[in-house]
Amino acid sequence: MKIIIIGAGEVGFHIAGRLALENKDVVVIDQNSEALRRISDAIDVQVLKGSGSSPVMLEEAGVREAEIVLALTDSDETNLVACLVADILSPVTKKLARIRNSDFDEYHERFKEFAPHIDTVINPEIEVVKTIERLLSVPGAVDIGEFADGRMKFIGIRLDENARLAGIRLSEIPKKLGRRTLIAAVIRNEELIIPRGSDRLLANDLIYFISETKNVDEMLSAFDKQARPLRRVLIVGGGRIGYRLASFLEEKSIYTKIIEKNPERCSQLAESMKKTVILCGDGSDQSLMLEENIADMDAVVTLTDDEETNILVSLLARRMGVRDIITKISKFSYFPLMSMIGIEQVVSPRLSAINTILQHIRKGKVLSAISIKGEEAEVLEAIALPTSDIVGKPLKNLSFPKGALLIGIIHNDEVIIPSGESIIEPDDRIIIFARKEAVQQIEKILTVKLEFF
Repeated sequence: MKIIIIGAGEVGFHIAGRLALENKDVVVIDQNSEALRRISDAIDVQVLKGSGSSPVMLEEAGVREAEIVLALTDSDETNLVACLVADILSPVTKKLARIRNSDFDEYHERFKEFAPHIDTVINPEIEVVKTIERLLSVPGAVDIGEFADGRMKFIGIRLDENARLAGIRLSEIPKKLGRRTLIAAVIRNEELIIPRGSDRLLANDLIYFISETKNVDEMLSAFDKQARPLRRVLIVGGGRIGYRLASFLEEKSIYTKIIEKNPERCSQLAESMKKTVILCGDGSDQSLMLEENIADMDAVVTLTDDEETNILVSLLARRMGVRDIITKISKFSYFPLMSMIGIEQVVSPRLSAINTILQHIRKGKVLSAISIKGEEAEVLEAIALPTSDIVGKPLKNLSFPKGALLIGIIHNDEVIIPSGESIIEPDDRIIIFARKEAVQQIEKILTVKLEFF
């Protein structure tokens, strides 16, 4: 599989690294020599210096043989032109483009139907708001993904020291809770573990489990987490992401405040928002936070363009008694540090964009894909077709790649937490958890075994 990536920024860098690990043929185009040097020093891919919207450069990169072109530069216009030129040179090549300007929101579908025939338009701001929405829907969750059109959730929570499951072996959990629970992964001391029945859960573990959406409150209770209604939200930072999130919360009739320090932007927000309260000030000002009774907020979301400010405000909100705090971070190098300083709920437009890109470049009948713990693992949802040789057999008789685990089956309208006796039927949706090292083998299963050629 040959993939051309236009743009060697953070998203391009991490997508190239992931695809190179899976032995895909990757070419990265950028005009920035330093960005290309960073990629060539760290990743075994081909790099070309030049404009990704140049037909000469795309020809040199081999666009006619490429299955996918990813236009991921910081310029919407460059990405659009690159896709247009790629469409002219190789109409059969699949095209994905990152487009952030909200002016283009209404044209995403038209870009698919008409030139430049972009198969998938990715707006990182829209994707990160979706991530925030999911986190707000499950208070206390550190990470969350949705599958089966929202019927199933994959949730990560931190196990408290006094939790009743602390110190319990996985094999003992059904007896302890009175119900069967599938724990797909545990992150302990920054190490990702796929646990077995004999393994114990320890305090401060980050635990990932699968649950039907209708049973989430009950599952949270099992982990000694209390589901709480979301009534009041404070957003620090009134940029485009803050505006999008506030608009969503307004639709849900959730009381919302935005703190924005730019007076001109405050005026724009006041004119465009219907119910949201706009406060002009510095979110890191403790006296302002006290004045606005921040402790009464159900959640605080820090969305300024300065991540150091986001971290500072989040720590301040935690100190002042706010229970749920969501922090926007762009630098991937900061992610491992966040839990060490007490910030658990972290979102990133870049990571949200990467998740969406992975979903659309995976082979096989993959319906969705999300990354876990940055890039250590993925959860994929796919369709089992009748031609598959894993259909009609008990799971205990099947061989999955090492580092991969089947964690959910959706049969018609029934959601099944699988056991060794479970059987995959034709057209079932299956949900697979896989370490990054196992993703390539999972892709082979999804293409060779789950698709008929």
